[in-house]
Amino acid sequence: MDRCNWAGTDPLMIQYHDSEWGVPLHDDRKLFEFLCLEGAQAGLSWKTILHKREHYKILFDQFDARKIAGYDEEKIDSLLQDRRIVRNRLKVRAFISNAKAFLKVREEHGSFDSFIWALAPDTTNRFKSLSDVPAQTERSRRMSKILKKEGFKFVGPTICYAFMQATGMVNDHTTSCFRYDEISALSRA
Repeated sequence: MDRCNWAGTDPLMIQYHDSEWGVPLHDDRKLFEFLCLEGAQAGLSWKTILHKREHYKILFDQFDARKIAGYDEEKIDSLLQDRRIVRNRLKVRAFISNAKAFLKVREEHGSFDSFIWALAPDTTNRFKSLSDVPAQTERSRRMSKILKKEGFKFVGPTICYAFMQATGMVNDHTTSCFRYDEISALSRA
């Protein structure tokens, strides 16, 4: 079975590729989770974050934005002591800023889902190899600019493009990957 070569041989990466990556996602909490985790990935690999994902869920209250928005300095210090996540003060603080911005956007737009998908309606690309896939696009640059204006942190154009890929806003499975046609069909549904 052919799959995108970025999944490699790591069982967790393969499972993520085969079941989650690129599937159109419309659940506010999960979208918030992916936005935060993509930001946590900055300067690191997705494999690193994926292997810490369950710990992030536990330590960040299952990505409940209302709870995260209320984190105080004591909670931040506690998180920064926990080796199960990336202990970067700016990234931890970004989760809190992002929770506040997420709640504001949801209040103003009814849902984060409708807001974020309006910025990047789904697209199916036809890339033959990983080297053809861009790190960012005009749409990810636009999304980044708008998210920053709304108060989000760690949402540069490359992070936004990775977020778009992960949540199915773009189908960047290579055309030889067994998931390519499956995701293309989901995007049309």
